[in-house]
Amino acid sequence: MQTTQRPMLQMNERPLDRLARAVVGAILLVVGISLFETPVALVEGAISLGLGTVGAIAFLSGLVGWCPFYAMLGFSTCSPARR
Repeated sequence: MQTTQRPMLQMNERPLDRLARAVVGAILLVVGISLFETPVALVEGAISLGLGTVGAIAFLSGLVGWCPFYAMLGFSTCSPARR
């Protein structure tokens, strides 16, 4: 008996979505890192860490083409032919 396996990380982002995520994610990551390198207060450090984390997640999901939040919600912007 043969079973068909789906790939674990099935693409759920279309190319324009991926590009936008990668660009915005890279910007947020750079801003978060640049704010984190300066001596900052506790609140500003938390903001820079948050920006960096959100930027890293957005950038990586743009590179890979798979969004964990879309997967949790069962949502996809990718056409069925490209999955």
